[in-house]
Amino acid sequence: MFKLDEQLASDCVVLGDFKLCTLLLMNDAQYPWFILVPRREDITEIFQLSAADRGQLMAESCLLAETLKDAFAADKMNIAALGNVVSQLHVHHVVRYRADAAWPAPVWGKMPVVKCPPELIVERIKKLRAVLTGGFTFAESFR
Repeated sequence: MFKLDEQLASDCVVLGDFKLCTLLLMNDAQYPWFILVPRREDITEIFQLSAADRGQLMAESCLLAETLKDAFAADKMNIAALGNVVSQLHVHHVVRYRADAAWPAPVWGKMPVVKCPPELIVERIKKLRAVLTGGFTFAESFR
């Protein structure tokens, strides 16, 4: 049975589900930062997914990236599956701006996390709700 890694659960807000992945919002005010987590047990690498799941992950990742780029007017989307700290397969989708705190470096370890105030979480979810349709179900708490 799939269980979200405790570190991801404590660092993020669960927004809802695509067909394969749970969508998380990273609690860092410096960047609109979202994470896809395939709901599969004991998977740490993309190549461990079935061919169908790999295709579904790619489709969900591309849909999310395009949606985020448009909704948040990104200068660049950073997408990565690192897994060095949290081994459970998860794919980061970070909206980047030339004026953000870490630009042009990667966000990992560059700046200390700044927790999102509740109103910023609501604002980010509102932007997503306006554009993320079809194939995504928001968690009960955001319906």
